[in-house]
Amino acid sequence: MTRLTALKNDQASSRSKELFDGIQSKLGTVPNMMRTMGNSSAVLEGYLNLSESLSKGALGAKMGELIAMTVAEANACDYCLSAHTYIGTKLAGIEGEVLDASRNAQHSDPKIEAGLHFAKTLIEKQGKPSSEEVDAVLDAGYSEGEVGEIVAHVALNVFTNYFNNTANTDIDFPKVKANGQGVL
Repeated sequence: MTRLTALKNDQASSRSKELFDGIQSKLGTVPNMMRTMGNSSAVLEGYLNLSESLSKGALGAKMGELIAMTVAEANACDYCLSAHTYIGTKLAGIEGEVLDASRNAQHSDPKIEAGLHFAKTLIEKQGKPSSEEVDAVLDAGYSEGEVGEIVAHVALNVFTNYFNNTANTDIDFPKVKANGQGVL
């Protein structure tokens, strides 16, 4: 049972309704996570702004989806695993096996795997990687700007994971369950 309400348009503030309209026109639907975030237009707008900014970053949409899967598995967020499995396969064109592997920070490309491993390290170490861990992701071929983007993707996904785990958001995508109980 959900703990926070996914708002219908007629329940939303004027700003949240405006944001819902923009989401609807872009996606053709307003996912339950965003409807629930709409209880605070500041929360929804902040999420949308950071998500939009990162979509224009150097890492690209596919890497963003892979990071989302790594983080969602680490935080045992079924909503985000479900959403990003759907988005990753249907919109980003990532093969299911690749998405599944990314849940455990694995990838056949050593550079991508290093980025996913760094994302998982950020979760495991609560955002406090060692100098050696930062050097490892830089040595794998990521620029300092891209390392910053990995950190930002992790932060965005921690936010959505915590939000959905708190709200117990009703999953409106084909359901995917976390394998474990998170990293802690």
